[in-house]
Amino acid sequence: MVKDKHVISTLGKAEVVIEDGKITSIGEPRINYCPIYNDIDNVDEITKDYIEMNINRRIKEFGMCTSKRIIKMEDIMTFGISETLETNLEIGTIDCVVGACEGVGTVLMTDPDTVQGVGGRVSGLVSTTPLPEVAEKLGRENVLNPETAELNQLKGVKKAIKKGYKNIAVTIIPSPMVKEIRELEIPDDVNIYIFVAHTTGASKEEVVELFENADVITGCASSEILDYADKVKPYYSGKKVPLFAATEKGREFLDNRLKSIGKPLTVKDYPLDRSNKPDPLV
Repeated sequence: MVKDKHVISTLGKAEVVIEDGKITSIGEPRINYCPIYNDIDNVDEITKDYIEMNINRRIKEFGMCTSKRIIKMEDIMTFGISETLETNLEIGTIDCVVGACEGVGTVLMTDPDTVQGVGGRVSGLVSTTPLPEVAEKLGRENVLNPETAELNQLKGVKKAIKKGYKNIAVTIIPSPMVKEIRELEIPDDVNIYIFVAHTTGASKEEVVELFENADVITGCASSEILDYADKVKPYYSGKKVPLFAATEKGREFLDNRLKSIGKPLTVKDYPLDRSNKPDPLV
């Protein structure tokens, strides 16, 4: 029997291990302060105690990393990657999101509330093991491999194409697979849009590759992304933790979300305001 074990890279980019619904390990956070969690919980410092409290709250509230996982949720923030995907699914500019969820691994989603529920409150998923109940909720036919909970966004994109989707968004963390997805040979009537999250700690080389291949990139606590953005000046939205549009289509996706919540559209205001950013930037 496969052990129930889920590893996530989360608050302050600390690695947290959850086994059988319980936290068994919390790594050292690399970030001491995040304006988002300061807004949510009025937290001035990300400590192991805060991480433990926050993760236990997620396990209790929506069954994160357990068979009780709730997969449909309302927005927790007004603007982020999952919120942007949610809006663009609603209006039809994309028809499928290739995401990742604890207990199932790579999964195809077409319901906006599911995209928000799956992606809105879980950070970087490092590894996971099968939770059959979660696969049933998401539809086993939508899961890349319900028997192993495999995490492979390239295979997920191929599955989405095979199922007939035409405008496919994929969420992914920085890795060489971003370029592999962009270079994938696809039918003429298929479009692939790449959304990169959890970029804290990305190297200078990785950041250049992300901007060359992705459509939307989160700033997170990445000094390299902010430095590169100051250099190439892409459109973006958000002062504390910006989302950058690396392509014109990426800008359209961001603006669609901003319009839907009545916020000002993407801007090109440079140099970036660094007065209230995660600390330290790495």
